[in-house]
Amino acid sequence: MTKVFEESLSLFKDKVSDCVKSNKSISVTTHIDCDGLTSGSIITKALIREGARCTVRTSKEFSKNVVESFKTDSRDFHIITDLGGGFGKDLNQALEDNWIILDHHQISEEEKDNQNIINSWKYGIDGGSEISAGGMAYFAAMALNEKNSDLSEIAVVSALGDRQDQGDRKSFTGKNFEIANTAKDLGLVEIDLDLLLVGRETRPLAEALAFTSQPFIEGLTWNKETCLSILNSSGIELKEEGRWRVPAELNEEEKKLVIESITKFSPDKNTSEIMSELIGYTYTFPKEDKRSFLRDGREYSTMLNSCGRINHSGVGMAICMGDRNKILTEGENILTDYRKMIKEYMNILSNERWRISENENCVMVNGEDIVPETMTGTISSLIAGSPKNTGKIVILRTRGEGNTIKFSSRKSFGCKSDINLSELMRNGAEKFNGIGGGHNGAAGAKITKDKLDEFLKYLEVNVVNVSSGNSSE
Repeated sequence: MTKVFEESLSLFKDKVSDCVKSNKSISVTTHIDCDGLTSGSIITKALIREGARCTVRTSKEFSKNVVESFKTDSRDFHIITDLGGGFGKDLNQALEDNWIILDHHQISEEEKDNQNIINSWKYGIDGGSEISAGGMAYFAAMALNEKNSDLSEIAVVSALGDRQDQGDRKSFTGKNFEIANTAKDLGLVEIDLDLLLVGRETRPLAEALAFTSQPFIEGLTWNKETCLSILNSSGIELKEEGRWRVPAELNEEEKKLVIESITKFSPDKNTSEIMSELIGYTYTFPKEDKRSFLRDGREYSTMLNSCGRINHSGVGMAICMGDRNKILTEGENILTDYRKMIKEYMNILSNERWRISENENCVMVNGEDIVPETMTGTISSLIAGSPKNTGKIVILRTRGEGNTIKFSSRKSFGCKSDINLSELMRNGAEKFNGIGGGHNGAAGAKITKDKLDEFLKYLEVNVVNVSSGNSSE
């Protein structure tokens, strides 16, 4: 850890300690996605352990309206996680020195000089792959008390939710690797090489294969009947004592049979290619019940995303904070609904071809009146995960609240473009009085509808017609 990072965390500790000693109230504001719910939970749990008076709330985006709401808020101090980039000046004006941001999205050089912004990029840590907002919150929690090392478990979920498992065979790198090893040493997570199927601990094998969309396997993804058919032909026992077996119950020989069955179905891909995509590091939480959707780290992260994306952030937050009673059933139902919605949106977009325009560099998708604003990131990621879009940039748009248009952009696997999507979206949005930002490979923007044509022209110049990857902003 760099000296500057340590100094920032020390400042955070001092500010929180002052609040606790002075009996000042603290408000935590965080994002609705998995990284937001986990980072907000980590900080809230750490604050409660310190005896702080605190409340937590979620927001689907950060804006001047949110800053304005802080002015009339009765809380004395504000902690913002996984949000707030670009609003340092506004927060200074509204709250003076009574705020801190914990984040990992790319920010301007000017914001790096603001001591109240504790952002990974200030310390030479790549916030796109080496640490999530949950990871930043974890280090802040550790600065408060080293006993908070048990929160490393939630930080692992956070990194998985932000798809930062980008190392060899879906491993972690940088600070994420450090956090995961802490959780492993504490016996909170088991890290193994295994089949990367959705619902490893909960879903019947055929369903698990059908719902696995990364990699997207043409003809199998979303097609449960075909998956069941090829698995039946493989010779694997799909049931045990009348109960469907889940992927976590397969032995090594059966896992090889799964791979062989997929390879026979997808002759254009050889076995080694499929194995490289379908076998990787898994993160299992042994303290969670067997066959619980919280036992597998990736399924846990998907459940949290589903809670935030369909307006049930409180359920996800409660589960992160340790609630394991009726709320778990609610979380499971939300996850089921979420997956049904995703399937529906993807089917409509694939059937209504007029919504998609593409060339060798870029795929532009019009999701207006189909994809809800809160689901743009999920759907753009799935489209980017399709093999036919390998190497391309995907940009999805849909309608937002208050006469706005929301954009979500993603670099697909193998995309070699040097366009920085965070800068592209932030700079473009600012040109048209909107807001934008994110990471090099995943970013978003929001503009008013009357600026749509101009923004699309901006994207055409800077992405669609850029063959070498050099933008002309």
